[in-house]
Amino acid sequence: MLIVMGATSAIDRFSVAGRLVASPELVTLAPGSFDHPQPGEFLGEGHPAAAPRILTTVGAALKIMKHQVSAAEYGRCVTAGSCRAADSLDSGNFPVTGVSHIDAEAYAGWLSAQTGATWRLPTDAEWAYAAAERFRSDIEGGAGDPNNPAMRWLARYRTEASLGRKSDPEPRVQGAFGINSMGLADVAGNVWEWTSTCYVHATVAADGASIVSSIENCGVHVVEGYHRTYMSNFIRDGKSGGCAVGTPPDNLGFRLVRERLTVMRAALQRLGFS
Repeated sequence: MLIVMGATSAIDRFSVAGRLVASPELVTLAPGSFDHPQPGEFLGEGHPAAAPRILTTVGAALKIMKHQVSAAEYGRCVTAGSCRAADSLDSGNFPVTGVSHIDAEAYAGWLSAQTGATWRLPTDAEWAYAAAERFRSDIEGGAGDPNNPAMRWLARYRTEASLGRKSDPEPRVQGAFGINSMGLADVAGNVWEWTSTCYVHATVAADGASIVSSIENCGVHVVEGYHRTYMSNFIRDGKSGGCAVGTPPDNLGFRLVRERLTVMRAALQRLGFS
C-alpha cells in the first residue's frame, strides 16, 4: 500500500489497484442534544397522530462528509466491481444520483475496505443534527379528525403546497446549494440522502409525547432532503414509487459518516500518521 502525504492527513490517500483513493473531506461536529421529531408513522388511540418530539443526543463527535458522494468517487467502486453502475449519467464532481439504499451500503463497505476506516450511512438523528437549520421533518397533517380522515390528508397537501417546492431534477455541481451553519454542503438541495434508519410504525402515549411500542420495517429507510420521507431499499428513482410521502424526491444520493478506526489505521496513527 502506498501512503501519500497530504496537507490534511498522512493517510488520507491510499493506492488501490494502482489508483489513488482519496479520503473524502469531513466535517467534525461536537456532541450535542436537540429536540427532534421522530421519523415514522404514528398512531394514538388507534388514529393517526403527530410525530412526538423527543430530546435526542448525539453523544460523540460526529465525522460526516462535507459533500455528498460524487459520481467520480462512486465510479471508482463501480470500476472495482464492488458497486452497480448508477442510473445517472453525471460524472466528475457532480453528486452521484440514481442509487438505492443497497447501492449506498455497497459503497460504504467498499470505501471501508480501501481506507481502513469504517464508513456508514448516518442515522436520521445524525443527519438532522448535521443539517441543522436546513432540516425539515415529515409533511404532516396533524392529528386530524378521526371521523373524517380526508381532513388530515388535505391538511398535509396544504402544508406541502405552502413550502413552494418545485420540481428540480437536474443535479448540480458540488457546492451549488451552499454551505449550512454546520459546514456541510448541499444539504436539502435537489439530491435527497439515504440514512440507516428503518421505517417505524409506532403507537404513542395518550399525551402524544412518547412512544409506547413500535415495529420496524427495514425494507424501507428514511430519506432526508427538502423534507423527510421514506423509500423502499431498492428504489433508485424517487419518482418511480416506493413509500415516499408528499412530492417524490428529485434525486437519490448519499453522504457517509466515518466511524471507528480499524486495527490497521489505528496502528498507523500510533506510528505518528494522524
